[in-house]
Amino acid sequence: MSDPIEAAIFEKLAKADPKNVGGKSIEPADVAKELQPEQWQRMLPKVKATALGLMRQGRLTITKKGKAVDPNNFRGVIRLRLPTEAETAAALAALPPVEASDDDFD
Repeated sequence: MSDPIEAAIFEKLAKADPKNVGGKSIEPADVAKELQPEQWQRMLPKVKATALGLMRQGRLTITKKGKAVDPNNFRGVIRLRLPTEAETAAALAALPPVEASDDDFD
């Protein structure tokens, strides 16, 4: 995990839910404040963009009022949490299929 934003998100989630029971969420602003305490507002869009990418990979869930949001259509106040098995499976199923290459690299 070389991305500091990604690392900060998962560190915050680990602190919020140390036993990995699930259901505990964090605010994106808390991650931004940890990374850039003086200018956290500038960091917030980057945190949200990273969270969106993680959600599309099935590694994170973005919620609004406790329910998972559609990653292609959401606005407003959100929270971040670890995904359930079903949410991970749905995100992975939504990824475009990997095309087999004809190159054998011989």
